[in-house]
Amino acid sequence: MRSRLYTGWVAHERTRPARNSFRYPVYYLGVDLDEIDELDATLHRFSHNRPNLVSLWDRDHGPRDGTPLRPWIESLTARAGVDLTGGRVLLLTIPRVLGARFYPVSFWYCFGADGTPLAVLAEVHNTFRDHHNYLLHNSGKAFDWSSRPTAAKAFYVSPFVQREDVTHEFAFTEPVQELSVTVRDFVSGPLMLATTLNLAARDLTDRDLIATVVRHGPISVVALIRINWQALKLFAKRVPFYRHTPPDPEETSL
Repeated sequence: MRSRLYTGWVAHERTRPARNSFRYPVYYLGVDLDEIDELDATLHRFSHNRPNLVSLWDRDHGPRDGTPLRPWIESLTARAGVDLTGGRVLLLTIPRVLGARFYPVSFWYCFGADGTPLAVLAEVHNTFRDHHNYLLHNSGKAFDWSSRPTAAKAFYVSPFVQREDVTHEFAFTEPVQELSVTVRDFVSGPLMLATTLNLAARDLTDRDLIATVVRHGPISVVALIRINWQALKLFAKRVPFYRHTPPDPEETSL
């Protein structure tokens, strides 16, 4: 199977108006969308659209209506001139653990039929359960892992970062045995935030799922607690606070 369990670290560094940084352990599932049913059938501690120790639910991603994810991502990328027919799609996401769900960001790695990387979709959520997608691509040509695609911020995420005049800069490595993702936020020009995810793959087995959950806890709950703790630290440092604004009707930046 090409699906994997990924474990590693997430690091965050803010440079202004007050310095703040952290580094936490984290785990993700890297699920090949064409293997979901097989994973559900062969693993005892993972389920698809059913409760379990670890589970992945279609209604948490993509169109969020419970329909299959593969047709949705193919339709979405087609709008940008990217053809995924016959290619694989790897969804890298924090899973539900014991039913708890919270997904700060998930990444969809999209390949063509010949294995050429074509796009990466960054699916971002906030604590208000709003979401927005950033589709990063090269108009149907190969996605260059050394590139640094950018997107204007179109979505409220943190109460300590303004929504206007912010540019996200992304950097990815190929999702193989090890992978990394870096997102840099340039606010009114200079760099203000940098977030890095470094992960290493292991086989997706019942034994490793149990061991990872026991070691790190239900990651959705843990991530939410950590986010609130960091928010308290920023509040204590008197970082300016921005009120929540609803997401735009258009859910995807192409």
